[in-house]
Amino acid sequence: MGNKYVLDAIDREILFHLERDGRLSNVELAERVGLTPPPCLRRVKRLEEQGVITGYRARINPAATGRPLEVIVSIEVAISDKKTLADLETTIAGYEEVIEFRRLFGTPDYHMRVLVADHEAYEHFQTEKIIGIPGVARVISHLTMKKIKVSD
Repeated sequence: MGNKYVLDAIDREILFHLERDGRLSNVELAERVGLTPPPCLRRVKRLEEQGVITGYRARINPAATGRPLEVIVSIEVAISDKKTLADLETTIAGYEEVIEFRRLFGTPDYHMRVLVADHEAYEHFQTEKIIGIPGVARVISHLTMKKIKVSD
């Protein structure tokens, strides 16, 4: 199983700089990677078209939006029929508080990151939105003490 993307050193350098600052102008990016602007722009467009670059976005401070408390949540399910799992995934993925949601191999079955205002808001989220979803057997919550490294 090989990598379907063929990236040379310049492509990797472009990705390195765009990961750190997606707002770089093409002129600044070209200067940093040692190209003139037209071939740099062609490379960026190719990387976008190939799906290597999947988008650009702003990172928002959760405290500025009133949701400074991050909780890491594991969910174990007690049922594995496809419809129940699909309904569970659709329901949870639709919650504004959930900023990341993954199905895992093994135990736990699901992992999610939740942003809320405070402990009371999380308790409400867990008891009113998660517990009671058909198939949910166990919810394990971990409060984030400190972010050491985040690369999203």
